[in-house]
Amino acid sequence: MAITNATDQTFNTETQSGVVLVDFWAPWCGPCKMIAPVLEELDAEMGDKVKIVKLDVDDNQETAAKYGVMSIPTLLVFKDGEVVDKVIGFQPKEALAGRLQNHL
Repeated sequence: MAITNATDQTFNTETQSGVVLVDFWAPWCGPCKMIAPVLEELDAEMGDKVKIVKLDVDDNQETAAKYGVMSIPTLLVFKDGEVVDKVIGFQPKEALAGRLQNHL
């Protein structure tokens, strides 16, 4: 699967079923750029088990506000539409993979 870019309009559809990792990010954010290749590797390794979605907080402020995102990157893990985990800041791939495994 490829990483999906969500918007305020598509967010609920993208996160309503299965395990979904959402990366709240912005183009000007240094740690967001650092975590992008980690997410791409996770996407390649976890395949259909986890869907990865990116949401640009500058362009989609409504969704970021709804979930109380104050600093980026913030990663939220959804399971069937409900938030089950939250990670703020850069994390190594092994740490993120472990947290995702807990929800599969």
